[in-house]
Amino acid sequence: MHLPHQRGPLHDLPDTPEAYDAVLADVVEQALRRITPEGNLEHPDCDDDIGDTSLGITSLLALAWQRGKDPRLPEAVRRSLAFHLRERVYTEDNPGYPNLRLRDSRLPYARYVLEPGAHPIGDWPSTVWALLQLVNVLELADGLLDDEERRDLALLGHGYWRWLTEVTFFNPQEAGNQAIGCVVGGLMLARHLPQQAAAVRARALRLYTDEIRAHRVRDRGALLPPEHGGAYDNNYGPISLSFLAQAHRVSGEEVFAEDGDTLARYIDARLTGGGFDNGGPRYSEQHSAFESVLGLRYFGQRIGADLGRYRGDSRWARYAVKPDGGVDGHFAWMLVWQIQDDSRWQRTPSTRIVRHQLRSGTVSVAFDDRMTPAIVEAGGAYCLPAAVGRQHGFGPVTDGFLLCRPMGEVRVRDLRAGDLTAKLVTKPVVGRDHVLRYVRSLYVTDGAALWTTVAVERLDGTPYLLAGLPYAEDDGDRVRRTSQVAVASAGPLRLTHPDGRGPDRFDARSELTQEQAAFALAADPRGYGNPDEGWSHLVASTALEAGPVPDAPDDLHVFAVRYGTSDPLTVRVERNPEGITVRTARFTAVLGPDDAHGEPELILLPA
Repeated sequence: MHLPHQRGPLHDLPDTPEAYDAVLADVVEQALRRITPEGNLEHPDCDDDIGDTSLGITSLLALAWQRGKDPRLPEAVRRSLAFHLRERVYTEDNPGYPNLRLRDSRLPYARYVLEPGAHPIGDWPSTVWALLQLVNVLELADGLLDDEERRDLALLGHGYWRWLTEVTFFNPQEAGNQAIGCVVGGLMLARHLPQQAAAVRARALRLYTDEIRAHRVRDRGALLPPEHGGAYDNNYGPISLSFLAQAHRVSGEEVFAEDGDTLARYIDARLTGGGFDNGGPRYSEQHSAFESVLGLRYFGQRIGADLGRYRGDSRWARYAVKPDGGVDGHFAWMLVWQIQDDSRWQRTPSTRIVRHQLRSGTVSVAFDDRMTPAIVEAGGAYCLPAAVGRQHGFGPVTDGFLLCRPMGEVRVRDLRAGDLTAKLVTKPVVGRDHVLRYVRSLYVTDGAALWTTVAVERLDGTPYLLAGLPYAEDDGDRVRRTSQVAVASAGPLRLTHPDGRGPDRFDARSELTQEQAAFALAADPRGYGNPDEGWSHLVASTALEAGPVPDAPDDLHVFAVRYGTSDPLTVRVERNPEGITVRTARFTAVLGPDDAHGEPELILLPA
């Protein structure tokens, strides 16, 4: 089975002016067939995320008219705009909406669901989206609307803005993408409110500083806008990056560039070379598509990284669609902005050394905050951290206890030698016996395979290396579930599957995605729960388990695994005055003593 949401890299989509004109031409023909006598451009099956959708199609028609002057479009724009103003602007409080600070304000807002009291929690982001669609129509109104119509539309936008920032609590869902989107709406709206421009712009910048930036969450060394209560979400995080790109484009404020650069470098570090990623407090594997293009392209160019390798959902490659493939106006502003933006994809990987990533050729390791691999990629396959006894990660296991959680500072040494790239991670860890040990994990790649060598002071019992959960592999422009990967070990190697059944045991042979399994363990319903928190309750999983290297020094247990090929692996380990020497057919590495600052020394010699 294929993963449903992660498909081809976003930079594979043509982004020339001719390609975008073809996209708009498609939207135009669908819209002109769909528009009702009342001017409604919503998809017939639309029932949620609806408050902005007709207006979103209107903005795309306005952009198409500005680029091609199709004589059929001015009438469609005016009719559809009239429909929105007449049928989709609400001024009476939605029954049950819990986030009001002021009742009966009579200020306008948009609804997530049209029926009164039906899922009102979504009204705040729906109003942000309606504001963004509206400001795009205003920006594209030349020759389509007269001065009075533009003035009325700007006043409606000001009403939306006041409802979002005065009548309700700001960012009630703690969703960074929604909050930054609201700030963008205010910055763009200010250009169309001569009397209130300075106040609206100042308020937008203050909200960003006080309500978003001040609440950033640290992960993997970076301060990030919080997303639904977490540091980053692999669906919404790149959408936040697009909002930061637009905020910088329209305001020129350096803070948006700085924070966008930080988020972009973080994404580059956690993203595999093949573009696969998973994790987040809302959607563990669902990926955005056209909504992410602006940010990934804009900041990829700024930081010099190939962020377009991010695998998007090709069903939403150009715009939001319903199951029948018909265009939906939801999030249409992102298509408008990416068409207007003239940045181009950076297609060459960054060469800078990054603490939380090792990447070369078709091999990559993304490390989590504790410098434990979060995803290992080699040979077109992806391994996730395995689980044993409710403990998750990669590392030595003795008597059921996984030694990967640091008890002190984690040291990292990076090195390049010839065509080899290496990272040495040294962690102080404490086992159940309360003895402090140092786990030294060496990762070496030539761009085609990954060698992992883990050394630790002698352990009791029959230890093994928990070496990952085989999970997915590339299959053309799709990602396919798998339960096996090409791997070899210098010691005994086995692939185990959890005993028993139940949602807290993940068997990679089943037709179940990590996202589905994670939501099944989450405390709240799908779409509202935290799948990462749910996944943390996993008791056991399919796992690669590698035994120790034979003939290692008596005071050490050493494990050696190579990912990307199943050819036999031979590793020799020696202890000498220079440190621990690891010899393979491809390289010799010396894990030396700590230097004067306590940092581990590493020597790497290609064979």
